[in-house]
Amino acid sequence: MNWKSSDILFVPLGGSGEIGMNANLYHYDDQWLMVDLGINFPDETMPGVDVVLPDLRFLDDKLDKLQGLVVTHGHEDHLGAIPYLWEKIRCPIYGSPFTMALLRQKLKERCPDLPIPLRVLDYNKKQKIGAFDIEMVALTHSIPDPAGLIINVGGETIFHTGDWKFDDDPQLGPLSDIDCLDQLGEDGVLAMIGDSTNAMIEGSTASEAVARQGLIDVIKAEKGRVAVTCFASNVARLNSLIEAAKEAERSPMLIGRALNRAYEAARSCGYLDNWPDMIPMEEFGLIPRENILLICSGSQGEPRSAMTRVANGTHHMVSLEAGDTALFSSREIPGNEVAIQKVHDNLIARGIKVITADDADIHVSGHPARDDMTLMYQKIRPEIAIPVHGTSRHVVAHADLARQCQVPNVYIPENGHVISLSHSGTSVKGQAETGLMTIDGDDVIPLHNDALSSRRKMLWNGTVTASLVLSERAELCTSPMISQSGVIEGSKASTYLAEAMLLVEDELAAMPKKDRHNDDKITEKLSGALRRLARQMVDRRPVIHIHIMRVSALDDGDN
Repeated sequence: MNWKSSDILFVPLGGSGEIGMNANLYHYDDQWLMVDLGINFPDETMPGVDVVLPDLRFLDDKLDKLQGLVVTHGHEDHLGAIPYLWEKIRCPIYGSPFTMALLRQKLKERCPDLPIPLRVLDYNKKQKIGAFDIEMVALTHSIPDPAGLIINVGGETIFHTGDWKFDDDPQLGPLSDIDCLDQLGEDGVLAMIGDSTNAMIEGSTASEAVARQGLIDVIKAEKGRVAVTCFASNVARLNSLIEAAKEAERSPMLIGRALNRAYEAARSCGYLDNWPDMIPMEEFGLIPRENILLICSGSQGEPRSAMTRVANGTHHMVSLEAGDTALFSSREIPGNEVAIQKVHDNLIARGIKVITADDADIHVSGHPARDDMTLMYQKIRPEIAIPVHGTSRHVVAHADLARQCQVPNVYIPENGHVISLSHSGTSVKGQAETGLMTIDGDDVIPLHNDALSSRRKMLWNGTVTASLVLSERAELCTSPMISQSGVIEGSKASTYLAEAMLLVEDELAAMPKKDRHNDDKITEKLSGALRRLARQMVDRRPVIHIHIMRVSALDDGDN
């Protein structure tokens, strides 16, 4: 350990140099506070993986000193890992009313019997969590009740922005608390840890009111059925869609578990009180095409989401057809481009019109552009700026902007850096172990493990299985049985199998007799030979399985 108990430390375990999987630690007086614990989503290189989690092994010997977890808002990349990792951290969880309502529903699905302490925090109310005094500041974002965090610790003040924007007409929830931000800057801030998502975009982020009017205009103009997908947690957007349905004389229908979960959480917090009753899916076929608006989950092309299944024509209750329209009222999260494009292609191939934010004003970002970030720096005036929540190009752009705003010390972190914060600037006191985890059944396991590695190899290179029956003399009792999957298709497949069978016979015959009595040596020899054959014929390196069965003299018929 290279730090002292009195050091104020910031340790990102996820979310630095990447978008998603936010997990941050603060330290003082030998105590720790966690801010956010989110997930990331797998890409095409991760077959069989549903969710990616941060590795918390750095906390293994510090769990008794973890005082609490504060969640800035309810997006998956900020709270989605909690249902999987709470049994490890086992600490109280704090957040705004909607954030806790959304988390409570998620926890019911994953761990309904665990007594997890969820504690609601109101804006502008101080909460002591161990050595840390916390205060939530109202900001606007693409979800109800987001918050920036004022962290008072060791006589210093840190401002952790979470995800935010300045929106004068957010359509739902309070405005950003500008007076509080101004006072914060007047009182003095040691460090601001801030959102970098739109650091390369000039100007200011548009208001949610722009997306609302854009959706109304487009939906009123379209004929046939209209389906819209957006982030399920963007309750203001859902509210805009309900208004658009009224204007276009369409009946709204929510499709997707995530949407219904967000709807119930919002209602429990006093939002959406004036919503009409949703049309149940069972009545889909009873509503005229021009009088229905489908609001679907799946804006990121998630394989089992409602919009993906509608695009594939595999949804069990609702469908679109040629002449209908699909709207994507969302942005593409980096890494999801291929999945989203596949959904677009499936819709277009079936004669369904696709409209995105590139075609009409049907989406606005929930993150600050450069002018908004400049205004925030003018208000907060921190001594230290630490850009997070962005890939390398985002955080570098954010760092350059912070320097232009005359911030004296700017530090670009990497996941695992143990960063000391003081009036003399920043210094790295150590390196925390970091990595990626995932779920296998009920277990949290490393993403890069032998089982998942084998799945990836099988996905890209296929498998070859050779089954041998050997006598007591270690000789073949019958011809080897060879099968393959995903290695080679069509007419070449039979050629490969025939060549493989002869190769196994030849390789086995050439082995010394003592080696033929050793299953490990046979497996090693034949695996290498079969892999070389596949590489020569189709330039693939399949996963090889060798099954060996040995029979006794009685089984040979020599009784």
